[in-house]
Amino acid sequence: MRIVDIREVTAPIASAIANAYIDFSKMTLSLVAVVTDVVRDGRPVVGYGFNSNGRYGQGGLIRERFAPRLMEADPKTLLNDQGDNLDPDRIWATLMKNEKPGGHGERSVAVGTIDMAVWDAVAKIAGKPLFRLLAERHGREADPRVFVYAAGGYYHPGKGVEQLRAEMRGYLDRGYNVVKMKIGNGLAEDRPRIEGVLKELDGKAQLAVDANGRLNLEDAIAYARMLRDYPLFWYEEAGDPLDYALQAALAEFYPGAMATGENLFSHQDARNLLRYGGMRPDRDWLQFDCALSYGLCEYERTLKVLQVAGWSPSRCIPHGGHQMSLNIAAGLGLGGNESYPDLFQPYGGFPDGVRVEDGHITMPELPGIGFDGKSALIKVMRALAE
Repeated sequence: MRIVDIREVTAPIASAIANAYIDFSKMTLSLVAVVTDVVRDGRPVVGYGFNSNGRYGQGGLIRERFAPRLMEADPKTLLNDQGDNLDPDRIWATLMKNEKPGGHGERSVAVGTIDMAVWDAVAKIAGKPLFRLLAERHGREADPRVFVYAAGGYYHPGKGVEQLRAEMRGYLDRGYNVVKMKIGNGLAEDRPRIEGVLKELDGKAQLAVDANGRLNLEDAIAYARMLRDYPLFWYEEAGDPLDYALQAALAEFYPGAMATGENLFSHQDARNLLRYGGMRPDRDWLQFDCALSYGLCEYERTLKVLQVAGWSPSRCIPHGGHQMSLNIAAGLGLGGNESYPDLFQPYGGFPDGVRVEDGHITMPELPGIGFDGKSALIKVMRALAE
């Protein structure tokens, strides 16, 4: 049993949308295929992975540094003790060989992308959905019902309050009961947008708002004073993700739930957030995204950090809107997952036929991460592998 090839392609997911910090007109991602010599149903087992939106494709790092390390390794060192499957932790250690500590930037995305593909292959070789494999490995009971919220509400040229309301109405019609919109361009612009959406929701769903790290402390506090008058689901990433002092100061002005973590890429960063960021385990939410932060192997270490700090994994709702995090949520008891009903296709969303009901989806019983159940996505993936 061995990995016979690792392939990567950098693909566009460009859109005219913008948040308060960046636009997505040049956005790309890396799609990776880890090809094995294991055969199931007459086809070689191939694991697939890709990185989340908001960080660009990592083709250079994958092709020049990380893929060669795996291909040069003794295949036996990448297997589990029984020799009947790949070992994700041993593969992760091989990927990170000769990497200095710290520097959790672009390389965390490259490794996270490959790690996703490895876990997909491992679960396929085992003949199980990844969420059930994870639950078994951790001695848990898998829960295939997962909370999801609809992320949207981006800034867009010519998009006014009425268009924003129509977008949110569409999410309600599709079964969501929590929706999210972007803020951060200024109180004068955002107040009517927020109030318009709340009027549209009319108590049928909750609203979360996301500043994407745009605000300084003064502006973050000004927003907090406005936002605390609204019944929001959370106030997300007000300031720079590494400005823990800013995050901690907000708790004095905003008694409601806050959320952050999508731009922290290691268990060490997660630990620092919990130590110094003033996050409150009884109400706040953590958004670490395995696809951007070295993958599931590192995410398991992050969950241990949370446990030591007295946090429940149910306070985690990852960023990214991908099926990998859905499997982690169902297998390891996270609080749910982000979703992008209309954006970043075909990579976002759920397998065909999966519907949102009362803000939840039910995981299908598909081997691996479940990419084979999403026809538009698996077509693109197989084109890379075959």
